[in-house]
Formats: sequence, structure tokens, C-alpha cells
Amino acid sequence: MLLIGDEKATEGPTSPVVVVVDDDPAVRGSLKFALELEGFDVRIFATADEILHQNMADLPLSGCLVVDYNLPGINGLDLLRELKQRHVAWPAILITSHPTEQVRRRATSAGIAIVEKPLFSNALSDAVRDTFRRPGQ
Repeated sequence: MLLIGDEKATEGPTSPVVVVVDDDPAVRGSLKFALELEGFDVRIFATADEILHQNMADLPLSGCLVVDYNLPGINGLDLLRELKQRHVAWPAILITSHPTEQVRRRATSAGIAIVEKPLFSNALSDAVRDTFRRPGQ
């Protein structure tokens, strides 16, 4: 299986790709709508299992992950750790309500930005844009 960041992956679409993982259908739909209005190519997944079993060969070499912390079965930080072990090299943003100090420390040490819910104004789209401005993106 080819994964995000695999050198054999295709170049894909011209718009920057954002992969959203959130178990709430309303959140997934609203994030897809809002980020597409900002010009991103948005792919959505409802669970960690869904993205972990996805063939990523159709995605470009770079993009951004937006992952909810509270996923069924596995939390967002553990999902991002698993994706990293599978050589997914995209920057990530964790979305969550009221993150604990432990969650903040884990995210910071892994280089993962946190955007707190509820998602007001342009905080998430600004954070996504910032990931594409980082070196290597």
C-alpha cells in the first residue's frame, strides 16, 4: 500500500490537500465546506481505522492532516503517531475541546499544532495555511 509521503505517490490535484479525520458527521461536513471555500482539496474520514486502511496512492506528496483528538477506539495523537510510523510525513493539526496539559505537552513534543473547538473565525484555515508555508511543504 502506498501512503501519504511515499515517493511513488502521484502528484495529484493542484489545490493543497487537507485530510480531515473526525467522527462527527456535522463537523466533517462543515470543515469540508469551509476548507473547500478556502481553496483546499479536502478528503474526509470518519474514523482512525478508515484512514489507516485507505490506499493513499492517489494523493500528492504533501498536504496537511486535521485530526480530532476524541476519536472512537484511538485518540487523535495516537492516530498521528501511527501514521508517522507508516511514513506519513504531512504536518498535522489536532482539533479538540479543552485539551489537558498532558495533551498539550504530547502535541507540542510531536510538533503538532492544536486548534481548540469550537472553531471560530479563521483559526483552523489560518493554521492549515501556515502548515503549507513551512519548509518542505
